[in-house]
Amino acid sequence: MPALRLPAANGGLESFTLSEPRDFPSRPARPFNRVAFAAAHVVADAHADGAPRLEPAIDWEATLAIREHLFALGFGVAEAMDTAQRGQGLDWKASRELIRRSLKHTQSIPDARLACGAGTDQLSPSDRLTRDDVIQAYEEQIELIEGLGGRVILMASRALAACAKSADDYVAVYDRLLRQVREPVILHWLGEMFDPALKGYWGHSDTTEAMQVCLDILTAHADRVDGVKISLLDREAEIAMRRRLPPSVRMYTGDDFHFAELIAGDEHGYSDALLGIFDAIAPAASAALVALADGDTDEYHQILAPTVPLSRHVFQAPTRFYKTGLVFLAWLNGHQDHFVMVGGQQSARSVPHFAELFRLADAAGLLADPELAVRRMQQLLALHGIDG
Repeated sequence: MPALRLPAANGGLESFTLSEPRDFPSRPARPFNRVAFAAAHVVADAHADGAPRLEPAIDWEATLAIREHLFALGFGVAEAMDTAQRGQGLDWKASRELIRRSLKHTQSIPDARLACGAGTDQLSPSDRLTRDDVIQAYEEQIELIEGLGGRVILMASRALAACAKSADDYVAVYDRLLRQVREPVILHWLGEMFDPALKGYWGHSDTTEAMQVCLDILTAHADRVDGVKISLLDREAEIAMRRRLPPSVRMYTGDDFHFAELIAGDEHGYSDALLGIFDAIAPAASAALVALADGDTDEYHQILAPTVPLSRHVFQAPTRFYKTGLVFLAWLNGHQDHFVMVGGQQSARSVPHFAELFRLADAAGLLADPELAVRRMQQLLALHGIDG
């Protein structure tokens, strides 16, 4: 197996020899017994002229190929979410085009499931905004998605967090929106570790109090809600909320630290999934979910066990920079031909971070072509003046 020199904890370099990659199936052998959405990243157009931090340029062909890869492995795709750098490099104009292209492309793929994020990123967050401003922004995005035949994920709103005076404002906004959606939606509760601008969402900084507001909304509109995705990286909070959901409402785990055990569940139930880490570990996650559907929980946990430390590294604080790790792994595995991100976000993590991510991906059997992965890692090291 190929080897290279990687940065070590002591500041020097150490030799690292890759392991044999796992031979995961390219197609699932049977349907999953959990609903599993992968939130997908976008591939930047590295050849576009302009200011990368101000003008998002997307390689549409490569971006849609990422989605085809996820569909083929049995996943639904959550489109234009925070994993696609929504609100962190990808503005509403670019998101709108992403949604249009993805929905059109998905029509040609049998049984493909796509759900699209509707938010309020046309607005600049301000305490001078009103409830109606927020509602109108949401309505514009919902109308676009539903008009194209898409399914809606109601994303958390920075604008609402900025202008809400109390929990009553959240109740009023979501009540208005949920009364008018055509089909049941997925609500997304994104924690402040993913986006500091969402601190105090649902009108409370205390998780238990915030959860109660969200549960009241879900209970009042259970017929208009397919499920709720919570991204709090808090296993106990997710389980507590899962046990209190209306029977028809799914819990979609967004916990990239504890996803394996939350999806497996316990005697009281389980979580379905809508996860950013699936973008990076899709072959392993697909094989594990097939094992779970076959009733082989030992195999399920054996496959996913090494992906958990990988995911925790990708999502380490500052958590909002996790997208950089996803794109890095996509580049190592040949899903894109460069390591350039919208908004220049490839610079958001350090070389030691990438070196450890490389080791963890190898341990999980997720470097499908070790020779390619080594060449590309050496390119990154050389760019930073390191002879790997």
